[in-house]
Amino acid sequence: MYRLYSATPSPFARKVRIQLIEKAIPFELITEVPWNADAAVPSVNPLGKVPALVLESGEAIFDSRLINEWIEAKHPSPPLVPQALDDRLAVKRHEVLGDGICDALVLMFFEKSRPPEAFSQPWFDRQLRKVDAGLAELSRLVGDGEWAWGDRFTQADVSVGAALGYLAVRWPDFPWRARHPNLAALSDRLEARPSFAATVPTPQAIRDRVA
Repeated sequence: MYRLYSATPSPFARKVRIQLIEKAIPFELITEVPWNADAAVPSVNPLGKVPALVLESGEAIFDSRLINEWIEAKHPSPPLVPQALDDRLAVKRHEVLGDGICDALVLMFFEKSRPPEAFSQPWFDRQLRKVDAGLAELSRLVGDGEWAWGDRFTQADVSVGAALGYLAVRWPDFPWRARHPNLAALSDRLEARPSFAATVPTPQAIRDRVA
């Protein structure tokens, strides 16, 4: 059985959990706070980050995009990435946007966690601009569609849904739902799926904060 190192608020780990559940792949979930000094994830991922997927052979795969690419290649049914090249690239564009938004949100979270004298408003604002622009582009791409891309559930929904879910847990006052009602409607539909309902992100207490 695979072992997945995860953190409860991580949108990147959530992406992998959703994909495993959608494909009915059994796995052992190991929940950690990767920032804490006693976290075990560095023993399987030299970068010390979640998610990390440990295979039955003991080999580990890390980075959510690579993990989900591996899962799709090794467990192709049901398919979450289309075979046609242009369609595949379109789904991957959604994935890059979702991940980029999450990267900026994580940086904003830790910047906000700094003591007031160390906080950089210009740095924070730079990340916020990325979030705003990324959401606007996703809203344009989704349009009035039922899914993030195309006419069925794909890896685009996994990535976009995880990003929107992370916004809800870490930035509940951010007005993205009012600005982009089509994304809000998509998020609501996705969160009703069993794979999303089973992986709702929750905050973690970080004991060993970095300066």
